[in-house]
Amino acid sequence: MMSESVARAMWERFEPVHQLVYFTPEVREAAEGLGLHGYWMGYFALRAAPLGTVPASVVTSCFYVFHPDRAASALPDAWALASPQQVIEAREQAVDAAMKSLFGPDVVASAELAEAADLAWEAAGAADTAGRVLGAANQALPRPAQPHVRLWQAVTTLREHRGDGHVAVLVGRRLGPVEALVLKSATGETDAEFQRRVRQWDVVEWSAAQAKLRERGWIDEEGRLTEAGAAAHEQMEADTDAAALAPWQALGVDATTRLAHLLEPLARRILDSGIIPTGNPVGLTEGTWNSTGRSPVGGCT
Repeated sequence: MMSESVARAMWERFEPVHQLVYFTPEVREAAEGLGLHGYWMGYFALRAAPLGTVPASVVTSCFYVFHPDRAASALPDAWALASPQQVIEAREQAVDAAMKSLFGPDVVASAELAEAADLAWEAAGAADTAGRVLGAANQALPRPAQPHVRLWQAVTTLREHRGDGHVAVLVGRRLGPVEALVLKSATGETDAEFQRRVRQWDVVEWSAAQAKLRERGWIDEEGRLTEAGAAAHEQMEADTDAAALAPWQALGVDATTRLAHLLEPLARRILDSGIIPTGNPVGLTEGTWNSTGRSPVGGCT
């Protein structure tokens, strides 16, 4: 048996590696090289490419928390500039360059990184993708030959698998996209105004979502989390962790513990670099977790 906390511990260690695709200059340059103009066209094309040339409405549904206009400003125009396959190839090349620059050639060529890549790939292959569109699309991609690129693709599959499960939890709790963002902001994990702007919701829509959460008793008049709201948020996070546990159960306690230890210095290097900005929408920064000297997956039983 494994505790659900294992899924949380593993996410904290693989999410920074995945985040390289959003914040490194190498990835932005690769998108621009394909003719994908502006950050958001690159973002939507790079993340949605495994789905194929689907319309903006499908991407909005999968990504969940963006205003439909945000995706529609990028898609389908991006597919007229570059095919999904070209985008996938470009993101792999960009991640290759970004990881070499950030970690250095010795780390990228190390046996430890190759071991991490193989363990992560095994976990990603074991992920249950029924009802998880983004997870399934990434899982179906070919195995990259270079270990560090393979590691990035594996953790991306695991990240989208977890995200798909999180969306299912939100839908099950009748928490719409804007309400989910308001609740996350109320926890103090991210900045509310930043969340509203980058997801492109206007003030009226944001205020309406706040009103709905007040009606449920989850935030107070000042927008702060209530006791009931904190309990609801905690339960949804626990449900998300539970839904993300299967890959680690399949990998097993020893291999999961080993992968956690292999990922930790990579995650620390990324977080310490400042590449991932404070207040980012995921809420993951250098202060998110700290090593305690015990097993990062000490919840295994």
